[in-house]
Amino acid sequence: MTEDAHNFKFSQCFGDKADIVITEADIISTVEFDHTGDYLATGDRGGRVVLFERNSNKKNSCEYRFHTEFQSHDAEFDYLKSLEIEEKINKIKWCKRTNQAHFLLSTNDKTIKLWKIYEKQIRMVAENNLSDLQYNSGSSANSHNLSINSLHLPRLTLHDKIVAASPKRIYSNAHAYHINSISINSDAETFMSTDDLRINLWNLNIPDQSFNIVDIKPANMEELTEVITSAEFHPQSCNLFMYSSSKGAIKLADMRENALCDSHAKVFEEYIDPSNHNFFTEITSSISDVKFSSDGRYIASRDYMTVKIWDVNMEKEPVKTINIHEQLRDKLCDTYENDAIFDKFECVFSGDGKSVMTGSYNNNFMIYPDVTNPEKQQGDEIVLQADRSAFRSKKQQQHQLNKRKNGIPTMLKRDLELDNIDFKKSILHLSWHPFENSVAIAATNNLYIFSTL
Repeated sequence: MTEDAHNFKFSQCFGDKADIVITEADIISTVEFDHTGDYLATGDRGGRVVLFERNSNKKNSCEYRFHTEFQSHDAEFDYLKSLEIEEKINKIKWCKRTNQAHFLLSTNDKTIKLWKIYEKQIRMVAENNLSDLQYNSGSSANSHNLSINSLHLPRLTLHDKIVAASPKRIYSNAHAYHINSISINSDAETFMSTDDLRINLWNLNIPDQSFNIVDIKPANMEELTEVITSAEFHPQSCNLFMYSSSKGAIKLADMRENALCDSHAKVFEEYIDPSNHNFFTEITSSISDVKFSSDGRYIASRDYMTVKIWDVNMEKEPVKTINIHEQLRDKLCDTYENDAIFDKFECVFSGDGKSVMTGSYNNNFMIYPDVTNPEKQQGDEIVLQADRSAFRSKKQQQHQLNKRKNGIPTMLKRDLELDNIDFKKSILHLSWHPFENSVAIAATNNLYIFSTL
């Protein structure tokens, strides 16, 4: 998979035209491939989920088409706490497919829903007896004359198929704080949901009961020093999971040790010299996302400044640190004033676990091949742009590809000088196809597909 990593090129774009005014509700807030890569889901701030399916007619390219759309969440109001609950979709996770239907979990700040998406055949009655009934007006109300030949059994005819979505389970009233992540276990029976201070374990078939497995809430909230920012199950061991904190630590927990996993099995945290601390250190070191590689051997963590690659067997320090926003280190005051410093960038491994991808500003996203190779000190940085300029630069990308084939090295560079940065154009949400070099990028209200196919 990493051999073709340099050959990514723009493939497809879904979204509104450039002259359409973008509303807050249209901004994509999560994107996720399913386990086969044949389906792709996006959620937006308006509470909608949109599904795309692989175009089977084009086998030699990565092309998707619209499958269905449904309203997953609506805005609510908590009258007990006088709190408005947004409809924004925070995360989507696909369940492994076991029959013709698809199942996925979607969540906003408070409520998780299990959706079933399936094809439904429309049936209509083609014949009945209403037109052949003949009443004898001179007889009583209980008697009428019918010709035996006029009696017909109602006949159903099949019409077009439609794609329907129905909520099968609703998991609610279990979080006092905003849900920031959900993760389905490898046993395909349980999942966990995470808020700022607690992690709950659910059975997919039991919507009215959950078990608290992590609780970092102090007895006195004035003593609160950190919050949970993300969590994920191990891809192969159903008893292991990890969660990250705003202090820059990743804690690996084993559910076999204790019912309440407050005492972690391992902690991955890089030492920062106190002399290097400043006002922004606590903000920039907060981890916004953590991901396991497909084999569970490596962990990728994203904070505002870097992506760190950790070996599960080595807690002391990361095997690789990739600088993402080093150019902004002297401009953190500006990013603090415009709130950009609080942007929560995601990171994701490739399907083979050798490459990692994350986002930046100006609609740039970066791919770093071969990050798990300990002998390779610094991997290449492949910079791509999920912008409408991708249409115009398609020929330019092909020209660069031809140069690479001719042995001429070329690489796009990120221009993150403060005067040239558009902080509103940030790539926060992205997903990598599980088996091939195809990636889905959410850029404001547009979904971009890039591929090496």
